[in-house]
Amino acid sequence: MAVPKVSVVVITLNEASHIDDALTSVAWADEIVVVDSGSTDDTVQLAQRHTDHVTSHAWPGYGAQKDHATSLASHDWVLSLDADERVTPELAAEITARLDEDQDPPHRGYRIPRTTRYAGRWMRTTDWYPDYQLRLYDRRVASWSTDLVHESVCVDGPVGTLARDIQHYAYSDLSSHVATINRYTTLAADQLTRDGRTAGLVDVLVHPPAAFLRNYLLHRGCLQGSAGLLVSLMNSYYVFLKYAKLRERAMVERSASHGDR
Repeated sequence: MAVPKVSVVVITLNEASHIDDALTSVAWADEIVVVDSGSTDDTVQLAQRHTDHVTSHAWPGYGAQKDHATSLASHDWVLSLDADERVTPELAAEITARLDEDQDPPHRGYRIPRTTRYAGRWMRTTDWYPDYQLRLYDRRVASWSTDLVHESVCVDGPVGTLARDIQHYAYSDLSSHVATINRYTTLAADQLTRDGRTAGLVDVLVHPPAAFLRNYLLHRGCLQGSAGLLVSLMNSYYVFLKYAKLRERAMVERSASHGDR
């Protein structure tokens, strides 16, 4: 039986600094599909150097956009890649080998570990590793969640795990990390609000230091020097800001319901 063909799908918005390297890393794939949501930089032109399958689609949310990109793929096996990620030759070879050998009983998706480049180091500690991502899937039995942030793909069937890492170039510097945390914690607070969650003082005061201890000690950030310390602190800050924003909403609503005093 022939090895199943693989379509790589990438969604983009102003990713000119990343898209060339991302698409070069998946040149081995049978097809590359890029769905852009209105870039004002050179993202589209750069992507067109790698594939003819570059389209534009208004932004409906992360999960919905990835579902749309998946629907445009020609092949049933799809690898969803973010523009700031790279597939190493070792991971590409593992994907091909697993799809070739995995016939009976077949898996319907694969989780892939992801390592992030930070402060000059590949992070293999803290909550950031192995950070498994279900990115390789049979689209006939898969769909993306509608979560506002940290969306994930759901597969109806057995899921396997690969050994080689996706490489993640998430932040150019500390300022970009802070900006991302600010944006994502707003979305996370939106999601929690939508789910009917609230935050008390315990959430704001206890969860952040607990997150730091989990990252720095339990998940061994202490073994990666200054980078491990910084990631542990920033992950704790993320937790603080998420719950602080959620609590702020409740305070504003409560004030509005009692009148502005």
